[in-house]
Amino acid sequence: MPINITMPALSPTMEEGNLSKWLVKEGDKVSPGDVIAEIETDKATMEVEAVDEGTVAKLVVPAGTEGVKVNALIAVLAAEGEDASAAAKSGGNAAPAKAEAPKTDAAKAEAPKAEAPKPEAPKAEPAAAPAPKTAPVGNGHASGERTFASPLARRIAREAGVDVSAVTGSGPHGRVVKADVDAAISSGGAKAAPAAKAAPAGTPAAPAAAPKAMSDEQVLKLFAEGSYDLVPHDNMRKTIARRLVEAKSTIPHFYLTLDCELDALLALRTQINAAAPMKKTDKGEAPAYKLSVNDMVIKAMAMALMAVPDANASWTDSAMVKHKHADVGVAVSIPGGLITPIIRRADEKTLSVISNEMKDLASRARSRKLKPEEYQGGTTAVSNLGMFGIKDFAAVINPPHATILAVGAGEERAVVKNGEIKIATIMSVTLSTDHRAVDGALGAELLVAFKRMIENPMGMLV
Repeated sequence: MPINITMPALSPTMEEGNLSKWLVKEGDKVSPGDVIAEIETDKATMEVEAVDEGTVAKLVVPAGTEGVKVNALIAVLAAEGEDASAAAKSGGNAAPAKAEAPKTDAAKAEAPKAEAPKPEAPKAEPAAAPAPKTAPVGNGHASGERTFASPLARRIAREAGVDVSAVTGSGPHGRVVKADVDAAISSGGAKAAPAAKAAPAGTPAAPAAAPKAMSDEQVLKLFAEGSYDLVPHDNMRKTIARRLVEAKSTIPHFYLTLDCELDALLALRTQINAAAPMKKTDKGEAPAYKLSVNDMVIKAMAMALMAVPDANASWTDSAMVKHKHADVGVAVSIPGGLITPIIRRADEKTLSVISNEMKDLASRARSRKLKPEEYQGGTTAVSNLGMFGIKDFAAVINPPHATILAVGAGEERAVVKNGEIKIATIMSVTLSTDHRAVDGALGAELLVAFKRMIENPMGMLV
C-alpha cells in the first residue's frame, strides 16, 4: 500500500511552508531518519526526515514550490515489495482527497482574512442595499453614509431642527440643496428624525467603530502608476506583521527608561578579553572567546530577573506563569526581517559561554538554520540598536514574554558627581512591560536591578 508523505508542521504556528529542495529523487530507497527534503518556514530552513521505509514513487510537489499547506501531500513512497509505478499512480489518485481537505479548510479559514483588510466592502453594501428605500424621505445616507449637502442647506436644516440625512437631495449626485430643505420644512416630513435621535440622548453613546486599515487598492491609488515596484511579502514578513499587530493590540505596554554608566563594565570587559586563552581553529590560533557589551547585557538582564523573580513571568488568562530560569531572547536582524534566538538559562551561564553561544545562534539565524526550540519561548528579550548609534527607543514585546529591554548606544556625556561635572560613558535602556503581568513598581524594581548589575559588573562573575 502506498505511503503518503505530507507537509509537516515544523512549529506550532506554522500554517504553510516553502518546499525549497528535494534531497531524494524518484526511485531512491529511503529509511527512517534519512533526510529527504528541506522546508523553508517563516523563520528557518529545516530538514525533513523520512519516518517510513520504502522507495520514492512520486514527488508530488516540485522543489521550489511556495505556500504549501501543512498536511498537503508532497510525495508518495512505495512500501517494500510494492511496484513503484503502481504506488505512484495509486498514491497520486488518492492525493487529491487528502490534500484537498486541508486546502478547503484553509480556504474557509482565509475567507474572512481576505475580506477583513478591505474597509470599503462594508460601505459598498449599504449603498446598494434597499435600506434607504424603506424610509419615506432620504438621500441614501440614512444607513450611516456621509450626507452630501451644500453649506447653506446644512445651516438652514440645523436652525429648523431638520435632519439633513433624511432629506432627499435633488442636486447633482443626490446633493441636498436649499430648496430640498425648504420643502422638507414645509411638509414636516423630515422632523421625525431629530426626535429619533434625541430619544436615546440619555443613554450612553454607541462606541465608535474601530478604524480599519486601508486596502491594497486604496494604498496604491495614492501613488502615481509606474512610480513603484511591488515586492510580495514572504512568510517571514507576514508572520512578523501578524505577531506585531497581535502584540500591540492585545498587550497593554508601558515603558520605563534609565541611564546606566558603562565605564566599569567596559574596563572589566577589556580585562576579561585580554585574559582569554588561545585555541586552535581552522584559521590558526584565536581567543577562546571575545565578549561584547551585548553579551554582558544579556547576563545582567538574566540576573536581574533572578533578583526580581515576580517580573520573570508570562501572562495567560487563567494563571500567571512564573519562570524558574531566565531564558533571554536576543533580536537578530536577518535579510527580510528579524528572529529572536534564545540563550537558555542565561542566569546560570558564564559570560564566555553566553558569548560563544550567541555568536553561533546569530550565525545560524542569518543562514536560517535555527531549530524551532532555539527561537520559540523564552522569558524575556533584548533588542540592541546601539551599534547603529541609536540613543534610545522602545521595543515591542514578543509574546509570551512580559518584558523586552531596548538598549541604546553607549556615549560620552557630561554627568554631575559630587557637585562636579565629569565625563562618563552612558547607555540609555528602555524596558517595555506587559502591564497585565508586571506593574509599574515591579517593572521599576527590575530595571533598577539591571542598572545595578551593569554599573557593578563584578557581580556577574560570582
